[in-house]
Amino acid sequence: MEPTHTALIIEVPAAEPAVSAHRTALDRAASWGVRAHITLVFPFLPPDKINDDTLAAIHQIAATETPFEVTLDRIGWFGDTVVWLAPTPARPFITLTAALAARFPQAQPYGGAFDETIPHLTIGHDHPRPTLEAAAAAVTRHLPITTTVTAIRLIAGAREPGGNWHPVADFPLGASPADKGA
Repeated sequence: MEPTHTALIIEVPAAEPAVSAHRTALDRAASWGVRAHITLVFPFLPPDKINDDTLAAIHQIAATETPFEVTLDRIGWFGDTVVWLAPTPARPFITLTAALAARFPQAQPYGGAFDETIPHLTIGHDHPRPTLEAAAAAVTRHLPITTTVTAIRLIAGAREPGGNWHPVADFPLGASPADKGA
């Protein structure tokens, strides 16, 4: 299946044991093959618009933020339809998202649908509230989850089950241009 979309994310493998089963049942992106993550920009550019200049610009933005420790330590909600994990601190995600949106104004987070971007790791969405609450309660037993964020990941795939989302490139945080090839 040919990729139709791209996204810039921070993968959070440390959250997989706590959220994987719930995301598989309750988060459409999991059916596309997207692992536990915090979105920076989705949708990003169409796959055919990703070029060396795009990759260099993302690398420069990633270089402005040093690796940081993040803790997923509480459950959050968007209305009654989306349950998620909140990262602490949120600031590095907000800073990176703002820099990416400024550099790529044609690729605003969530297509520009929201006035504010709230960093989060989705557990589930668009299911009955009691189902989402049960998932939230199960995930809460695994909190806090702490990990170190070291890179932005560019992924590509299709927005359908089995969408074959896969990594395109990783952009190390805090890496100088000389480190690009490393």
